[in-house]
Amino acid sequence: MRDIARLLNDHRVGLGWQRAFYEDLHQHPELSGHEQETARKILDKLAEFNCEIISPIGGFGIVAIFRNGEGPTALFRADFDALPVQETTGVDFASTRLRPGTDGTLVPVMHACGHDMHTTSLLGACAVMDANRDSWNGTFLALFQPAEENATGANAMVSDSLVTRVPRPDVCFGQHIMPGRAGQVQTLAGPQFAACDSIRIIIPGRSAHGSMPHASIDPTYTAAMVVVRLQGIVGREVDPNDFAVVSVGTLRAGSTNNIIPHSAELVLNCRFYDSTVQEQVYDSIKRIVIAECQASGIDQEPTFDFFGHGELIDNDTSTYAAVRSNFDSVFGENSVDAQRTTVSEDFANIPRAFGVPYLYWVVGCTPQHQWDRAVASGRVREDVPVNHMGTFLPEFEPTVEASTKAALTAVLTYLGSQNVT
Repeated sequence: MRDIARLLNDHRVGLGWQRAFYEDLHQHPELSGHEQETARKILDKLAEFNCEIISPIGGFGIVAIFRNGEGPTALFRADFDALPVQETTGVDFASTRLRPGTDGTLVPVMHACGHDMHTTSLLGACAVMDANRDSWNGTFLALFQPAEENATGANAMVSDSLVTRVPRPDVCFGQHIMPGRAGQVQTLAGPQFAACDSIRIIIPGRSAHGSMPHASIDPTYTAAMVVVRLQGIVGREVDPNDFAVVSVGTLRAGSTNNIIPHSAELVLNCRFYDSTVQEQVYDSIKRIVIAECQASGIDQEPTFDFFGHGELIDNDTSTYAAVRSNFDSVFGENSVDAQRTTVSEDFANIPRAFGVPYLYWVVGCTPQHQWDRAVASGRVREDVPVNHMGTFLPEFEPTVEASTKAALTAVLTYLGSQNVT
């Protein structure tokens, strides 16, 4: 039986295709819900392996099932949609695509969040698992998810009978590349990515000509007062030991200069690590909006529409302990503690649907020389591109190496015929 530690050390053999595959995905990104071309490329690559393919699930979702006798079942998820961002990296495989946005207007499209790397790494793990079946037992599920950026993809797959169409996993895994020294694998037990919601608030008013404000009930004025009052929730109502974010993303009211509009719209983005704090903040938001409407003489009720939900990513302690010890053995000094991050994503909806534990971690992707220079100068915030920026681009080799090997290490922690170490 082949030694698993050697398998991990030799896993790059036969994966020379990853760079070309990654650059192709990067150059040809697709927006959430429109990933037909990307899904076809994934399916074409999976066709090279001995696996059962379930597709489509929830739009363009795909699950590849690698069966290898009796044993546990482990699921690994990667996402593959892109963002409406103008790429400014200057590389020869940069995206120049324009695609219709949500309102039909053409927008630039870019893999500005690293989903092209996530997909490339998971396909690499599929290739290694397929070629080395003497080193593991059980079932490996490779799940490729669309529409993460608008937080609909995971739930769409769940709603499309995911849990009955594939074997139930014993554990689920996922990862995300983020700013950090390329090749570092960062793990944490407990909350890792924040829960989030967006809230669309409609404040009703009474329209009138701009020359006759006394004939109106001005919803723009009320909305402005709400924006000011919202800033006091985190600063004056949330315990300083807790965490919360309440950001006003948009305020829309009116269409011309001389008409007081009949309504105003606020869109908020809120983030938390604790459901009790979340409920407290939402109660406060509603209280403030309703009170400001009453103070302005508005007799209609404001409306609250919650959308864009991202579930808290709360890593299972036992799963973390099992995988982290192997990460330490495999990556050495490049296995480090993660920090909680305030970004959000919908991965947790998948293990929650199955009712199983999970681990989700971060892989550093910033070019090593750039990261070291920024740390030395104390200018990380200023000099390091972050996800969703037009300049975001991972250093390919150390990032794909760490991401592929991390996926394999986690899966083999449960499916390996012997200890990874």
